[in-house]
Amino acid sequence: MRNIAKLILVRMLGWEISGELPSGIQKAVIIVAPHTSIWDFIYGRLAFWVLDLDVKFLINSKFFIGPLGLLLRKLGGVPVKYSKTTGLLLQIKQMYGSNDSFFLVITPEGTRSLVERWRKGFYQIATGSDIPIVMAYIDYKNKKGGLGPVFYPTGNYFEDLKEIENFYKNFHARHPERYNLTRK
Repeated sequence: MRNIAKLILVRMLGWEISGELPSGIQKAVIIVAPHTSIWDFIYGRLAFWVLDLDVKFLINSKFFIGPLGLLLRKLGGVPVKYSKTTGLLLQIKQMYGSNDSFFLVITPEGTRSLVERWRKGFYQIATGSDIPIVMAYIDYKNKKGGLGPVFYPTGNYFEDLKEIENFYKNFHARHPERYNLTRK
């Protein structure tokens, strides 16, 4: 898939994909921002293939029906039920615990719509599983994407979020009017 993804994303569409995980990192939460379009998933999936990184995505279980479900699983989709009673954070922590290597991609905005503040789930997963956060990005204006720095949470969410959001402040969304870092 790597060569096909590189052909499509890099050669045909003209994107530049860069970055790599430091050696020794076998588990991480990979956050991607900005997230304002369904195209983010398509470009992101291709970019992770270009980077030769096996990643998983949380996708609402209602989409895992018939052939679509099989396709979503092949793309790295993990079906989840989004409700307060499912214990989603515990399920994710168990996924990290039961795999030698596991990279879960999360969009901290949580939706393609404009949000007041980023959701905390990615941070809770990282601190609860004692793993780093890898900051991945997509920049439509410059046609660039890839992996940025690795961030090790300190446990001080608000201070850590300032540093994380500082990394993302100069990237350009497909729909800039929907992109927002946490408002103070």
